[in-house]
Amino acid sequence: MIILKDIINKKKRVNKNRLEEIVNKIIGKVKNEDDKALIELTKIFDGVELDSLKVSKKEMKEAYNLVDKKTIESLYFAASQIKFYARKQLACLKPLEYENIPGVVLGHRLIPVSSCACYIPGGRYPLPSTALMTVLVAKVAGVKRIVACSPPSKQFLSIHPTILVALDIAGADEIYCVGGAQAIAACAYGTKTIQPVDLIVGPGNKFVNEAKRQVIGDVGIDSLAGPSEILIIADESASSDYIVIDLLAQCEHDPATRSALVTTCRKLANRVLKKIKKEANTLATSKVILKSWEENGQIILVDNLEEAIDFANNYAPEHLELQTSCNNEIVNKLVNFGSLFIGHHSPVAFGDYVSGPNHTLPTMRTARYSNGLWVGNFIKVSCYQKINKKGAIALCAAGSHMAKIEGLLAHQRSINIRTGKL
Repeated sequence: MIILKDIINKKKRVNKNRLEEIVNKIIGKVKNEDDKALIELTKIFDGVELDSLKVSKKEMKEAYNLVDKKTIESLYFAASQIKFYARKQLACLKPLEYENIPGVVLGHRLIPVSSCACYIPGGRYPLPSTALMTVLVAKVAGVKRIVACSPPSKQFLSIHPTILVALDIAGADEIYCVGGAQAIAACAYGTKTIQPVDLIVGPGNKFVNEAKRQVIGDVGIDSLAGPSEILIIADESASSDYIVIDLLAQCEHDPATRSALVTTCRKLANRVLKKIKKEANTLATSKVILKSWEENGQIILVDNLEEAIDFANNYAPEHLELQTSCNNEIVNKLVNFGSLFIGHHSPVAFGDYVSGPNHTLPTMRTARYSNGLWVGNFIKVSCYQKINKKGAIALCAAGSHMAKIEGLLAHQRSINIRTGKL
């Protein structure tokens, strides 16, 4: 393995204690000061003074007049794909009931969580795709109350109308103009306006992430996300133009984004190295892209695809693209990834918006043991057992003995009393 371009070790030291302290104070302020804190913190962090936290039906209708027709049509198309895929996933989940011992019925039920909050980041650009990817999947799963929170846009003094349209298409039940750690606190603990939820999902900045970490246990969360990632495995059959733009597309998310190419072809690697800065400079987002590529980009030359596969499985990237002449032969050897994009015409960008699978994915090597957001995040697989007298007799001997050896005598008596063996 030869590293042709590596990460520059410029990791800024994040003062985790300071971050934890700031977020803890925000959460405490929301707990103590209720809606007043949300309005005050929105003014401080977002520069917008709100009259109301909840988005009205009138404002929702007006949002459609502020969004162009083509955008609305694209949102409907994306929504149909996301809904189709989520429904197919849901169809894989089945209730279970089986009687393996006469009188002992075992099973599980699929029970949607009662309520969830979907966090939609604001940032430099509106992210209507995240509104669809979170709310729609919760809706398909059968969640009865779906709350959406997003910070205000300074331009519109409320949530960006494109996000509002996406939330309406997705079917959010309640929409609140609040972002950051304060939104997470409000959804976890509740305020006068926002009732607490059972589960919080969706990506966010370091303050949102830290707030999600601090409220775990009081409320469920989907995951703790880090900077975005892409790894491309390619051989001589791959197009350097495709690879360059896919790497740059990922880089424009954030300066901390990690982007890597692992290839068996030195000529391809050299072409990518030669083109990448030139291509970046043609884009309006070049400043972010080039910082990300310079500090966190990698190009690695390997002897064969087996070596590339081993590298990918250890790297466990959020997004994994496979651009080789033998994709079908090697695809099942790849086991650690958030989402897999197979073939030269399967860029991550399709997955971000319209192909159907979710774009809320595991980062920081957590793909080794976790998956992206899906209908299963919103559904509890709750077990049950139904045992009659005949079944109790069949289970009694082993159960009673195990209770005895553990010294739990009330457990033993609870079993024995069912069979008259006191």
